[in-house]
Amino acid sequence: MSEILPKGKLSTDLLKKIIFHKLGVENNNVIIGPKVGEDATVIRLQSKYIIVTTDPITGAVEDIGRLAINVNANDVGAFGVKPKFFLATVLLPVGSTTDDLKKIMTQLDEHAKKLGISIVGGHTEITDVVKQPVIIGIMIGETEKDGFVTSSGAKIGDKIILTKYAGIEGTAILAEDCKEFLKKFLTEEELNSARELKFHTSVVIDGTVALRSGAVTAMHDPTEGGVIGALYEIAEASNVGFIAYEEKIPVLEITQKICSKMNIDPLKLISSGALLITANRDKYKKTLSYLKDANIPATVIGEITDSNRKILVRKDGTHEKITEVPIDELWKALRICRGKENDE
Repeated sequence: MSEILPKGKLSTDLLKKIIFHKLGVENNNVIIGPKVGEDATVIRLQSKYIIVTTDPITGAVEDIGRLAINVNANDVGAFGVKPKFFLATVLLPVGSTTDDLKKIMTQLDEHAKKLGISIVGGHTEITDVVKQPVIIGIMIGETEKDGFVTSSGAKIGDKIILTKYAGIEGTAILAEDCKEFLKKFLTEEELNSARELKFHTSVVIDGTVALRSGAVTAMHDPTEGGVIGALYEIAEASNVGFIAYEEKIPVLEITQKICSKMNIDPLKLISSGALLITANRDKYKKTLSYLKDANIPATVIGEITDSNRKILVRKDGTHEKITEVPIDELWKALRICRGKENDE
């Protein structure tokens, strides 16, 4: 019997049941293919290795072009590789104007240039299938054989490091898309500081700097499902477990305030701008040192354990078992601020 699919990313179970065994022909040049916890594929092309990823932007409107570049660039950057080429499919609802299109393309152009990325193709369409703009991006990076790290290399005993803070991107999105709701609780200065976080959602430098330390075993970009989702995915990809501590996970005061007012968990809020890193337990301090020298905040939040334990220790001491990627709290927050908190 067919089931209704829930909102958000497909569950690990459905990926394994429906997706992963319907992938066309096998090719020996596919080094890393579709896998839980891996956000990009690695393809061997003679002496070069190509990192390719794709991601849609469906939960934001105001900064959709910037997010399309950064979210896709982050998936390549999380391999320790600099993104080079971008393609975009832009879907606009009926009634969109040329000014709407210009705004999106200006954002794509501006933020691609900031990261040294060339926009090399795509597709643009006006359709009544979408009710707000949607961008599906493809990002490509290029490296040498030993010039990347995946999400699946974490080893038992590795230290878990988080750069910057949990909930960065979610905070920026909510400050923009829910500003009328949040004005009841926040000052204009606080809203502005939250919106400014949109300029801190890239992890390309985080990833390339961390890789140079020589101690990193795996990296992952905490997008949908937040830091908790990324912890689960890196553990699944590596066939290990983890223990992480809520009290050690850095959360900005403005993020905490917004999440408190909207009754959402910042650790389950989309967190582009942060990078989850596992590093050898004997060498992890070298990774911290490299990041510090690059002025990138980094915090040890836990360690990798055996595959039977995926545990988040809450501030009150309770142990929360993480059994799947959580539905991102962004969706709940957007329903609240749009007056639809009781919608399913």
